[in-house]
Amino acid sequence: MSATTGVVRPRPSLAARLAGRAGGGVLRVFLVLVGLLWLTPTVGLLLSSLRSPADVADSGWWQVFTHPAQLTTQSYAELLGNDKIMGSLLTTALITVPATLLVVVFGALAGYAFAWLDFPGRDGWFMVVVGLLVVPVQVALVPVAKLFGLVGLFNTTPGVVLFHTAFGLPFAIFLLRGFFAEIPRELLEAARLDGAGELRLFTRVVLPLGGPAIASLAIFQFLWVWNDMLVALIFADNGHPPITIALQQEVRQFSNNIDVLAPGAFLSMVIPLAVFFAFQKQFVSGVMSGAVK
Repeated sequence: MSATTGVVRPRPSLAARLAGRAGGGVLRVFLVLVGLLWLTPTVGLLLSSLRSPADVADSGWWQVFTHPAQLTTQSYAELLGNDKIMGSLLTTALITVPATLLVVVFGALAGYAFAWLDFPGRDGWFMVVVGLLVVPVQVALVPVAKLFGLVGLFNTTPGVVLFHTAFGLPFAIFLLRGFFAEIPRELLEAARLDGAGELRLFTRVVLPLGGPAIASLAIFQFLWVWNDMLVALIFADNGHPPITIALQQEVRQFSNNIDVLAPGAFLSMVIPLAVFFAFQKQFVSGVMSGAVK
């Protein structure tokens, strides 16, 4: 008689049996349906932007499946000739790109310092950074507006960039410090033995290893700044507003101006999506690395 004879295996729980039966094809079909439902508003916006204002006012966007002749690129042609919308896209880029680069550069430097450099009050300063994570943006709007008014940065693009940089740095430092701290100490010590200084060690060893985390941070910061409306509404130049404010002004001035709103909204959404998909591989690697660590 074998040693395993008489061993009674516990009966799987109801949750385990349901999870086993839900796996495979049924679960995939469910996830596909959820994904399609999630994408429905985006598809509706795209199809609305490809219809004439008369068709949009007459029927729903799903009518294009039975009347494909309604599809036209006239709205996009007019949008590209709209100096206000094109200027707002440029303003948004002039805000988003510097705010993202500054947060990534200073966040990486500070994260490396908190992870591997010994200096007085390091742990205390890091707790201050962690505490800043819970400070809401709304609390700082009035005092920062007064400060910007005194130094001449109110209603300027640099003022918006500085505001986004300041509020993006705590999360950047917290994220990158945790990632850099997981780098093997032996690797850094070997580089120091080879004569590498701190700057060379940072640029040649730490940054390449931290590429996935830096890409994840850049994507988060880019999406947050590009889609921001509250900070831009208060601090941006009213004469050259970013795309979120420009579209809001179109709604306020022309409630039926769908030929500008629909393609403008879709275009403002496509650009951050393109950035995300361009760095998707690094983003997933960074998220998975953080989960494993």
